[in-house]
Amino acid sequence: MVEIIKVKTGSQGLYEFTAQLQAMVRRSGLREGLCSLLIQHTSASLTIQENADPSARIDLENWLSRLVPENDPLYTHVFEGEDDMPAHIKAALTSTTLSIPVIQGELALGTWQGVYCWEHRHQADYRKIAVHLGG
Repeated sequence: MVEIIKVKTGSQGLYEFTAQLQAMVRRSGLREGLCSLLIQHTSASLTIQENADPSARIDLENWLSRLVPENDPLYTHVFEGEDDMPAHIKAALTSTTLSIPVIQGELALGTWQGVYCWEHRHQADYRKIAVHLGG
């Protein structure tokens, strides 16, 4: 089964879509297998991260923004705005694909793990994520 999930993002940050993904797994009837994800963008990424304490996500965003600042004079790709090239770098440093085992019809995530779209641009957008379920 292959499906495209759309995740609405706001500004930069992590947007959880674990429930949407788990609902897709349940609808598929897959009991044992693999859930593979690909974000179809070059300025956002995917991650599995803590979903209990929001300060962990804020700290991740702040750390990555410090590591890859906007307005760096080295950037030549600036046509789409000051956040565009940093967004591409952030996506290259993080993950654009994920694989999660499916066990007994559920994503095999740990207790405090959630699946996130990591938006690296300032403006709101809908991000498309291709999901393949196979077993």
